Amino acid sequence: MKVTYQGETGAYSEMAVYKFFGNTIEPVPCKNFKDVFESVKTNNAPNGVVPIENSIEGSINQNYDLFLNYDLKVCGEVAVKLAHVLITNPQTNFEDIKTIHSHPQALGQCRNYIEKHKWETTPTYDTAGSVKIIKEKQLPNAAAIASEKAADLYNMKIIAHNIADNPSNYTRFLVLSHKDAPPTGDDKTSIIFSAKHTPGTLHNAIGEFASRNINLTRIESRPTKTTPWQYNFYIDIEGHQTEKRCTEAIQALQKHTTFTKILGSYPRII
Repeated sequence: MKVTYQGETGAYSEMAVYKFFGNTIEPVPCKNFKDVFESVKTNNAPNGVVPIENSIEGSINQNYDLFLNYDLKVCGEVAVKLAHVLITNPQTNFEDIKTIHSHPQALGQCRNYIEKHKWETTPTYDTAGSVKIIKEKQLPNAAAIASEKAADLYNMKIIAHNIADNPSNYTRFLVLSHKDAPPTGDDKTSIIFSAKHTPGTLHNAIGEFASRNINLTRIESRPTKTTPWQYNFYIDIEGHQTEKRCTEAIQALQKHTTFTKILGSYPRII
């Protein structure tokens, strides 16, 4: 079975694919996040895996927007611990480094380490891709931030380990599908809604869950991009949408919203 992800072989997203599906699948790299959504939409792959938030740097906003634009389901979640290492070409020494290449999220996760050494940064499309870039271009004064696996795959040198500002550095990934996961008794449901633009509406909307003793595990806002200063809200709640209390809460939520979309229900991992 093919499962798509964004990045090069050795990327953390590929690790998330293997962690969720096991080693019997075929991970298929994509250039960008939109390509992952497209691959599932067009049935080129039954599933895709995309990052949605990092424990240090927060949300991956582009994917929140893509969930709004694509009619796909979330059928699972998985967390991967990011163990960033500093990678160079074999002939490069630590004192030669002047520029660091990596995905913007990884650069942010290692900000203090980079600033301490007064290095310049060059954002790239992917952590493993940054290793590929400095190898192919044979950059003598550059290093990449990526995983140990990426260093091994490209036969590059690891020059420093555990360089993230916080050792508890995790990224949460969501699994794309055309189907919901069946209830397990310990689930989450992800929802997008836009609240009516009147005083107290958001409070009342969230209150529909609180009044039914449903816990919200996450709430995030993103601009609607259609009307200035109006927002869509992304929430995760504990429970499966087929549960009676969740069904009632979602139905009641719609009294306070101009738009509601259920992304899916899936087993709770985090």
